[in-house]
Amino acid sequence: MNIKYLKPSEIEKESFNIIQKELDGMGKKIPDELLPTVLRVIHTTADFEYADTMCFSEGVIDRAKEAIRGGAHIVTDTNMALMGINKKILGKYGGEVHCFMADEDVARKAADLGVTRAIASMDKAALIDKPLIFAIGNAPTALIRIHELIREKKLNPLAIIGVPVGFVNVVEAKELILSGDVPYIVNRGRKGGSTVAAAICNSILYNM
Repeated sequence: MNIKYLKPSEIEKESFNIIQKELDGMGKKIPDELLPTVLRVIHTTADFEYADTMCFSEGVIDRAKEAIRGGAHIVTDTNMALMGINKKILGKYGGEVHCFMADEDVARKAADLGVTRAIASMDKAALIDKPLIFAIGNAPTALIRIHELIREKKLNPLAIIGVPVGFVNVVEAKELILSGDVPYIVNRGRKGGSTVAAAICNSILYNM
């Protein structure tokens, strides 16, 4: 067995080298501006299919960086993603990360209206008087509600990261974002998750 004994700081670097070599071996050529994001998502998931299914609107990485430098806040749909996003770097530019899914007022509103907490939490997010980036990794209903709020002119996000995972309304919700005018990073198909949403955010934050 060829076991490598590496320092913690070396493990990620070695992992990225392995991923890049395997992508090269597959003949996958990722544009330079998108490569850090694709590499980090594959590093998080060990799934090379993301090299084919991730979709980026034109200039979205630069637009997301510009938004963060301008103090944008990130809204996510799970506490797991909230915990995973690097708040120290975001905070240097005046930004914060929010997840309202566990808030009591969100739970009450969802119950009263008979909707998901994800829908109610996006309504609450729309009240934030800050530039916003959404990072959705779990709830397709959150993406659907974001799309509705944009159409109702109640929300004007600077970017949407749409990577919910699952089987019900997941593909359809992602297609709504892909068809819109807001800069996006979306993974087509059923795959995604909170760790993927956090990885995409961090790929941008680590390369500011």
